Amino acid sequence: MIHNRTIKVLIVDDSAVVRQVLTRELSKAPDIEVAGTAMDPYIARDKIVHLRPDVITLDMEMPRMHGLTFLQKLMKYHPLPVIAVTSLTTQGGRTAIAAMQAGAVDVVAKPGGPRSVGELSETLIEKIRAAARVHCTARRAPPPAAKGGLIRSGGLTGTTQKILAIGASTGGTEALRQVLSRLPVNTPGTLIVQHMPERFTAAFAECLNGLCAMEVREARDRDAVIPGVALLAPGNYHMLLRRSGARYHVEIKDGPRVHHQRPAVDVLFRSVAKAAGSNAVGSILTGMGADGAQGMLEMKHAGAYNLAQDEKSCVVFGMPKEAIRAGGVDEIVPLGQMAEKLVDALSRKLSTA
Repeated sequence: MIHNRTIKVLIVDDSAVVRQVLTRELSKAPDIEVAGTAMDPYIARDKIVHLRPDVITLDMEMPRMHGLTFLQKLMKYHPLPVIAVTSLTTQGGRTAIAAMQAGAVDVVAKPGGPRSVGELSETLIEKIRAAARVHCTARRAPPPAAKGGLIRSGGLTGTTQKILAIGASTGGTEALRQVLSRLPVNTPGTLIVQHMPERFTAAFAECLNGLCAMEVREARDRDAVIPGVALLAPGNYHMLLRRSGARYHVEIKDGPRVHHQRPAVDVLFRSVAKAAGSNAVGSILTGMGADGAQGMLEMKHAGAYNLAQDEKSCVVFGMPKEAIRAGGVDEIVPLGQMAEKLVDALSRKLSTA
């Protein structure tokens, strides 16, 4: 774990152009040093031993050994914080999800042009800083789908007016997997922002849908928000909650990045505060930065009940810490208890409806 010193990065990519671009862009950050590069996992293996990098950026599509295979071996025998780099395609999205399940801290899409290089640079630098704070341990087997079984749903009947809003970033894919896979099928309409590139969110939603009692899918503009359905904000678009009479729907829109993010948790939470008010329950999970803190405070002021993941169970205790500091959090809970606490909070909201 790095504190106030230069972060040493090893770039692993079979493309000389990509290695050159990443080296140039990362070298602009005063706290990041590109300690070395490698064109394939075999070279990377030796450089890891000699250079002792703090963070690795790992291309997932390489000819001599697939990046995912190397990642699995690395996390088993020599665990290090890894940021997966993959193509912005449907298959790339599936690979990205597999990489995070195998232990990658985060994922970015490969640069695809002059404009995306600048965006990648800003995003990757922040992700590297977050990854450097992560303590990795060896993975001998995939983690269980969730701690405990499906939560009983008896207290979640009788209304469609309640909303559950969740925000997450670094480490959030695993946190969301643990939380959502325990929620009952009649959980009130659920809205989720996970910082993730476009096209990757569809693959992530598909993965979650196979694990959950609820239906989980990537949100589309004007989708109805109804019990039993969780909508994931699509990458590169903000998601807002809107109300028309007694019905809720989402608005999917472009717009400036908020806290360097699109989708942004703050954008969702602020819209939930306005549209749902005291009918909402919020949850902020692991992630770097302050996205969601002000929006969660607005939710609380509007009468919502909010929970934050505790420091011990976070991969990065950034977003929850800032939300707590801002005063928008009612309860701090471990990840393993988050689903149960959310159901309790929603049940209390329903009983007072």
